[in-house]
Amino acid sequence: MAKVAREVVEKAGVDVDKLLELLVKNAAAELTTYYYYTILRANLIGLEGEGIKEIAETARIEDRNHFEALVPRIYELGGRLPQDMKEFHDISACPPATLPQDPRDIKAIPTVLVEAERCAVRGYTQVCNLTAGKDHRTYDLALAILNEEIEHESWFSEFLGEGPSGHFMRRGETSPFVSKFMC
Repeated sequence: MAKVAREVVEKAGVDVDKLLELLVKNAAAELTTYYYYTILRANLIGLEGEGIKEIAETARIEDRNHFEALVPRIYELGGRLPQDMKEFHDISACPPATLPQDPRDIKAIPTVLVEAERCAVRGYTQVCNLTAGKDHRTYDLALAILNEEIEHESWFSEFLGEGPSGHFMRRGETSPFVSKFMC
């Protein structure tokens, strides 16, 4: 643990235990979303499914990257991840993005995807609000993740016909905002 990191964040007025709770819950949401998106992506079949499969894959990989970027900050602040994977799953900040009752209902899958992204947007907004002007490193990380989660939401929202978002699918590069936090 980086003792000074926790010390300066506490001195800046951040409740580090609350922050760590949020970070661990968001890390759990990222890892479980990566898992559930794997299942959802595998079920995006046929003409309708192929149109969204690449976007779901990009969001899936970026959610894994978000998990990888969060873990070092959790430990820097003196936190840790639960030793039990089931416990980790169950403390997730977001509900599981599970396959719809009818896995052949391709139109139901984007609804699951967009709701997962909306939950993530809320979670990282909360972390940004807690750390703004006080914990620059965590704020920068949460803001980077928030930017990518907003893009994910917009992609799936467009598939649901909720209107244009102005965001476009990335080509080649994944995690353009979070990549600077990746080892």
